[in-house]
Amino acid sequence: MQRAAAVTLVLTSVLLCSLRAAALQDLRHPPNRIAVVGAGIGGTSAAYFLRQKFGKHVQIDIFEKGEVGGRLSTVEIEGNQYEAGGSVIHPLNLHMKTFVKDLGLNPLSLNDNLVGIYNGDEFVFQESEWFLINVIKMLWHYGLNFLRMHMWVEDILDKFMRIYRYQTFDYSFSSTGSLLHAMGGNDFTTKINVTIDEAMQTAGFSERFINDIVVAAMRVNYGQGVKVNGFVGAVSLAGTSSGLWAVEGGNKAVCSGLLYASKAQMISGTVTSVQEKVRPTKSGETVRLYEINYETDKGPALDMYDIVIFATPLSRETGNVKFIGFDPPINTYTRPYYQMVATFVHGRLNPSFFGCPKPCQLSVSEILTTDEPKLFFHSIGPLSPVKPVTESGTSKASDMRVWKVFSPEPLKDEELRLLFESYDTVVVKKWLAYPIYVTPEKLPPIILHRAIYYLNSIEWAASAMEMSAISAKNIALLSYHRWFGKDGQIDQEDLVERLKSEL
Repeated sequence: MQRAAAVTLVLTSVLLCSLRAAALQDLRHPPNRIAVVGAGIGGTSAAYFLRQKFGKHVQIDIFEKGEVGGRLSTVEIEGNQYEAGGSVIHPLNLHMKTFVKDLGLNPLSLNDNLVGIYNGDEFVFQESEWFLINVIKMLWHYGLNFLRMHMWVEDILDKFMRIYRYQTFDYSFSSTGSLLHAMGGNDFTTKINVTIDEAMQTAGFSERFINDIVVAAMRVNYGQGVKVNGFVGAVSLAGTSSGLWAVEGGNKAVCSGLLYASKAQMISGTVTSVQEKVRPTKSGETVRLYEINYETDKGPALDMYDIVIFATPLSRETGNVKFIGFDPPINTYTRPYYQMVATFVHGRLNPSFFGCPKPCQLSVSEILTTDEPKLFFHSIGPLSPVKPVTESGTSKASDMRVWKVFSPEPLKDEELRLLFESYDTVVVKKWLAYPIYVTPEKLPPIILHRAIYYLNSIEWAASAMEMSAISAKNIALLSYHRWFGKDGQIDQEDLVERLKSEL
């Protein structure tokens, strides 16, 4: 019996060694080339994180049909640059904070403007310079709803912060739904499928508070009122916090810095199609690659890649990439993006439009709006240049400022004349800024094919610079773990408790 047991043990050891050797042989060679489509904050941060995971020998190409930065952009008015796209960063956005530090950029504190909420006839709420007066106003109009909203958002942020610990320990997620569930459990996945209106009514917030304060926050941040999903609504409310900041020189400087730090090759061109190809190797075996066809100023071209990451919206309005020969077919997600028009005006605001008869000086400088159909704009706010300027660089007329007006459609001349007493410069930027949010929300997949990933899937949960950076790191980790068969780092449950035990 003992001899038989010994023989069995030896055979088992040999079998395990053989299996281990076979497993090692099955480990794939490192990828030679990775393509990233899109050079916004998502694409450039993906290249940055991919370089960290895959090392210095992999070639990373970034395709971009426009400018580096994507929806992070600036406009020039009166000799100064102003943020035209994504403009504010939350103090708890750790990836953005790390980028700025590592790239040697400087954070820029944003001015605190006094906010008024206008309903088309009057201001339903106006901030004061005095904190105590604001507290009294809030209590008088909305009871304890402001305090409760702060606590409600803080609870969501506490759960949201878990993603940084998971990513520090190299855990990744194969779907946006599983990523959200890992952060906030059923609370986050439920919020995706109800409106922010429903979520806050269930939490006990008053209808008046939602219609005034919450609607105004949604309109300035996402342009879509309180029918957006509860998660993106919570992200929007987090943007009402204090301590918001930006990057000196413009937030797009982060994208340029990440592109340089990643040592990726920039290809100026439009990707037109992707298809899988089988190619022979020198050893007589075959390898599966992706052929990317693209158009440049010099004409059509193509290249082959091991891994492809789409960091641009796959929608009919933003691009028309064809996925050829895939079975099952890869869908291009045709749900529309919301058009937000940003109009930059160097001029003098018209107080009489807001019910302040001449001569009059508005007590607020940033004007948000409620969901009133007759209003043709969402918000008006003053801007400061992305680089501090001296007094000599400011406007000679002290009451002439640069204003940003958000609206769903381009402003007509008569509408500009209603809002401004006078103006001399107008610059218009149209953005397909973020998805049109609906509930219940069907989140696009992250994995489109064997080694094709969709970074912008996360936008359908919430669109923000930090959300794109989180998705970028998740896909860098996910693609690495799937390439080398590290399944233990993907979609693990109970990570909160697991990491507590590991620490």
